[in-house]
Amino acid sequence: MHDRAELASRLHPWDHSLAVNPDLAREFEVRLVESSTLAIRVAYGVLRNREDAEDVAQEAFTKAYRSFHQLRDRDRFRAWLVRMTWRMALDRQRSNRRRMERDRRALDPDRLGAVRGNRADLIDHQVDVIDRQVEADLQVGLQARERAEHLWRAIDGLSEKLRIVIVLAGIQGHDIREVATLLELPEGTIKSRLFAARQQLKDALSWMAPNSAR
Repeated sequence: MHDRAELASRLHPWDHSLAVNPDLAREFEVRLVESSTLAIRVAYGVLRNREDAEDVAQEAFTKAYRSFHQLRDRDRFRAWLVRMTWRMALDRQRSNRRRMERDRRALDPDRLGAVRGNRADLIDHQVDVIDRQVEADLQVGLQARERAEHLWRAIDGLSEKLRIVIVLAGIQGHDIREVATLLELPEGTIKSRLFAARQQLKDALSWMAPNSAR
């Protein structure tokens, strides 16, 4: 979790936006300290990469800082920041997928002839990747890792409105009231979306059940 000193040092480069109102800048800092960890977790729930999640969260903090003076009800800051971070994480996820697709096409077998001179480097890279994968498998267990991958793939298949509910409630452990507050939706809506999300995940992962037909 970020402490106040660390966040203050990160906020310093942005001070030109709120320098005319030091009280407002201090209020933003306090509210960000209270909300930053959740924002990073929400970003991680989309990206599943710590570095990317922290990068997106930092971008969200910057955007929130610049727009803070426009937020009329500052008690809604936490919900406002969470929704902003969620949308930016989804944008980053789409961008990452487009880049991966471009990279995949660039390494199409028909094009590999042009990079044969780098074959040794490619092999070394592949060996490094395999080594890291083996190390991860030893730490968490191959079966558990595969189950987690299937779960996240199923979560990715949910609509955005269901996905954010399952991430906040099912993954991050917030209760119905907290999720309703963060998303500014009725508790009944959160309950119905959470039920729908869990049902879709259950259907998508039913083949993993011990007694499922194969």
